[in-house]
Amino acid sequence: MSEFFPYQLDRRWTPMFAAMRASHDDGVTLTDDGQFRATFGFLHLETPVDNIDHTEVTGPHRWYTAVGARLSFADDGLTFGTNHHLGLCIKFVQKIPKVIGPRSHSALWVSVADPDGLATALGR
Repeated sequence: MSEFFPYQLDRRWTPMFAAMRASHDDGVTLTDDGQFRATFGFLHLETPVDNIDHTEVTGPHRWYTAVGARLSFADDGLTFGTNHHLGLCIKFVQKIPKVIGPRSHSALWVSVADPDGLATALGR
């Protein structure tokens, strides 16, 4: 059975979420066939769970580095952020195809409501 981990939406950023078409239907899904799928409004990515090297729960962060769909200033990581308090950084074995920006991504940070639960479900 697939597992769904919704984002923890911070209502202060509702106008930004509306512009991106992000909603309570977005988040991370672990599918029955071993796929990791993350959606953020009209943006999405998918990779096999086996392509995930490790995870790390992180936060809090500055709001302007954690909220929205954005690239990392430090590396080629991608953020699907709906709050700045807590989230899960997911590092990939092989980079995933670019979602935004000029390069493929080696990591994804997601602000799911249960980052510890997602880390446990991924087993990494």
